[in-house]
Amino acid sequence: MIEVNYAVPEMVTLKEASSRTGISYDFLRKMCLNNQIVYVKAGTKYLVNWGKLVEYLNKGVAPVQQ
Repeated sequence: MIEVNYAVPEMVTLKEASSRTGISYDFLRKMCLNNQIVYVKAGTKYLVNWGKLVEYLNKGVAPVQQ
């Protein structure tokens, strides 16, 4: 059997991302809606890729369009 290792990104809610960064929940939500940061929607919640958010905040690098 072949063993495959996957790198699972750390996903955080907008509330958690807001708490960690000091950026408002509403602004982070707008960033998601404008595809400025990497996220997935799970039901009604937005889950932000923490590593990509940190990269964006440090470098201003926009994510690849999906």
